[in-house]
Amino acid sequence: PHIGTAFNQNLSDVACVSCGQCIVVCPTGALAEKDNTKDVWRALGDPTKHVIVQTAPSIRVTLGEAFGMHIGTNVEGKMVAALRRLGFDKVFDTDFGADLTIMEESNELLARLQQPDKYSWPMFTSCCPAWVRYVETRHPELMEHVSSCKSPMQMFAAVIREQFREEPKKHVHIALMPCTAKKREALREEFRAADGTHMVDYVLTTQEFVQMVKESGIQLTSIRPEAIDMPFGTMAGAGGILGTT
Repeated sequence: PHIGTAFNQNLSDVACVSCGQCIVVCPTGALAEKDNTKDVWRALGDPTKHVIVQTAPSIRVTLGEAFGMHIGTNVEGKMVAALRRLGFDKVFDTDFGADLTIMEESNELLARLQQPDKYSWPMFTSCCPAWVRYVETRHPELMEHVSSCKSPMQMFAAVIREQFREEPKKHVHIALMPCTAKKREALREEFRAADGTHMVDYVLTTQEFVQMVKESGIQLTSIRPEAIDMPFGTMAGAGGILGTT
């Protein structure tokens, strides 16, 4: 048997939304997510690189299970400490980016409400790359309904790059995300910086991060918790419950 795309086309040419579910249900184990751990290890080991990571809010309550903790345990402090032990120069919370996205989407919604003849309804969020890809490939007629705002990951990446643009070392931006679709989002052409590089260099899934922690010998259950770096610490806004909406 042969496992592949329809008519053996490249994945970029078929209606794949990169949700990763094919990896879960593949009967032969022939499918696997693109592993970026080697790329990240290489960046962390390069003294000429300034490596920053942003972490999605869901990671902190799914990570502990891989280390024998009760499902849903919040291990944010331990996660931050582990990231620093791995060698990341700065650890930031994507909640900050989620709050920015909420404000921008709210402004866009208000603008649409004030100009009902100019915009079509309803307005859909643009935060999920799998959802955006689904609309693009299966219902392109609905694209005008999708918000023009970037996702929290991309919006925050732009802010961080601007914040550290004077940093003498080469900036490398890593995003720790729960979904394989984020890997594809990071590679989209519209998310390139002015110099042609991607705003997010590499995306790690929870499983990849678990692999790195175990490879390094870090004992997550016993490590002392640490706080997210400022000025982009955990916000008190709605970013933490963005996914709930």
